[in-house]
Amino acid sequence: MTVYSEDEFLQLSGLQHFLFCRRQWALIHIEQQWAENLRTVSGELMHERTHDEKLTEKRGNIIITHGMRVFSRALGVSGQCDVLEFHRDDRGVAINGWDGKWIPFPVEYKRGEPKSGSFDEAQLCCQAMCLEEMLCCRIESGALFYGEIRRREQVEFTQDLRLQVEDGTNQMHELYSRGYTPKVKPSKACNACSLKELCLPVLLKTLSVKSYMEGNL
Repeated sequence: MTVYSEDEFLQLSGLQHFLFCRRQWALIHIEQQWAENLRTVSGELMHERTHDEKLTEKRGNIIITHGMRVFSRALGVSGQCDVLEFHRDDRGVAINGWDGKWIPFPVEYKRGEPKSGSFDEAQLCCQAMCLEEMLCCRIESGALFYGEIRRREQVEFTQDLRLQVEDGTNQMHELYSRGYTPKVKPSKACNACSLKELCLPVLLKTLSVKSYMEGNL
C-alpha cells in the first residue's frame, strides 16, 4: 500500500472538483488557475463562518468543533472539516479533556442543493476516512448541509463510496505527478462553472489550447 509523505498531500476538497470534472480540478490544482463567480464567493463566505477553529461547544451528548484539520497518509490528502461533531457512544474513542467515549460525525456545508452525482458525498466520506486513520475508529455516517434547502442530508459511508474515494484520490495523484490536464468534456454544468472562460469548453471541442492561442496572438 502506498504511504504518502506530507509534501505529497493533495487538497482533500479537490476530490469533489475531480469527480465533478477532472479538467476543472487540473486547472485549479495543477495549473493554479482560478476565477470567482457568485457561486464560489457565496460558498467561500459560508465556509468562513464554519471554519472558526477556536469555537468548540457541547450540546447534551454532542461536542461540536469547527475547522478541524484532517489528513490521511494512505489517501495522500489533507484538509479541514467544516463542522465535526462527536456523539457520545460507548463504541467510540476517548477525547482528551472530555469524559466518556465519542464517535466522530463530520458535517460538510454546501451553498446550493443536493446534486445528482455523488461528488459531495465522496468528499464527506474522504473526511471520515481521514478521521478513521487518525483516531483508529470506524465512522458509519455523516451529513451534508445545503444552504439552499436549509437542512441536512444524512450520508452513509458505504463500501462503494469508500472505493470511489480511494479510486479518485489514486487518479488525482497519478495526474498530478504527470502534470497532466485532461481535455474538456462539455456538459450543461459548464455554464455555471467559474472557470468557463479559462477552460473554453466550446472552443476546445474542435481545437487545442495551443491552436487557439496561436490563432489569436
